[in-house]
Amino acid sequence: MNIKPLFDKVVVEALSVEEKTKSGFILPSSAQEKPQTCVVVAVGPGGVVDGKETVMQVKVGDKVLCSKYAGSDFKVDGKEFTIIKQSDILAIVE
Repeated sequence: MNIKPLFDKVVVEALSVEEKTKSGFILPSSAQEKPQTCVVVAVGPGGVVDGKETVMQVKVGDKVLCSKYAGSDFKVDGKEFTIIKQSDILAIVE
């Protein structure tokens, strides 16, 4: 798989989601929240976006917190990814 995002876009892969509540109930996938912790898989080159110079702040392998409903989901080779704008990344987790 080789994904090259354009401009200020970042491809992320969600980290595993809790399937159980703290009390031990198993949640069906329809009841689970969209994960907010992701790992960066690919980063666009940045450049001029909407008339402003954009410098990419994240790199491949960074663990990040993303806005809950940001981006577009897609599948490649059976794996799920989300492509988001760099501005939808809230923080880098260290």
